[in-house]
Amino acid sequence: MGVKDRFLAGLARQLGHPHGLAGRYVTAMLNRANRGPVRAAVDALGPEPGQVVADVGFGGGLGLPLLLDRVGPDGRVYGIDISRLAVDLARRRHRNAVRGGRLVLHEAPMGRLPLADAALDGVITVNTIYFVPDLGASFAELARVLSPTGRLVVGFADPEAMARMPVTATGFRLRPVADVEAALAAAGIPVVDRRHISRGESTFHLFVAARNPVLPA
Repeated sequence: MGVKDRFLAGLARQLGHPHGLAGRYVTAMLNRANRGPVRAAVDALGPEPGQVVADVGFGGGLGLPLLLDRVGPDGRVYGIDISRLAVDLARRRHRNAVRGGRLVLHEAPMGRLPLADAALDGVITVNTIYFVPDLGASFAELARVLSPTGRLVVGFADPEAMARMPVTATGFRLRPVADVEAALAAAGIPVVDRRHISRGESTFHLFVAARNPVLPA
């Protein structure tokens, strides 16, 4: 493996699991790159004051203050990430919200969430599914922690566009859009709304899924 390939493989690992000194740079980079998609995911979720919501795989942590603002002083936000560095950075940046119990942070993978059944009114997860080995099991776990009226927003870049990026050759699982939708349906949280963000020549997908979708009369 040449120098370029080693660099790209290392970058891919950091994007999926930020750690060490390089991870600090990566988390800052994630906030810059994901600003639009994360804001759009929060808007698509539409959390209301007093609700309990989560950002699963929050990375740089941009979504945490956005969700805190939406649920207000009577709500609660859970931030869950596989990266200890990401959790530690978020704990320092939002120490007042953590101290007051409005923000609860956990180091855990998407497939093993440290939450009770039906604990959440809503969840966002943005740019995470490329690093999940078993998408069906992870979506089933997200369905487990959603309340009967809960909603989930899954954000991911178009797989065809991502396949053209050198960094995705190692460590990324690029699933067809139809497979992501089918996995959500199989987990009991079918897609009820599809939104798109134009990013140059590519598209960023936002799937809004629900435990009990409202069917048209």
